[in-house]
Amino acid sequence: MADLIVKAAVKEQLEGHNVASNFYDALDEEVATVLDNAARRAEENDRKTVQARDL
Repeated sequence: MADLIVKAAVKEQLEGHNVASNFYDALDEEVATVLDNAARRAEENDRKTVQARDL
C-alpha cells in the first residue's frame, strides 16, 4: 500500500499531542477506504472524475 499521509503534516496538525507509531498505518488505511469509496461513488454516477461530493 502506498503511503497516503505525510507524517510531518499529521504531527503538525496534532501539535501538543504524542502520536503512536501504529497511528499512521491506521490513518493511512482510513484514508485509503475513503478514497476507494469516493472512486466507487464517482463510477456509480458514470463519472471518471472524483469530486468533493463523492466524499
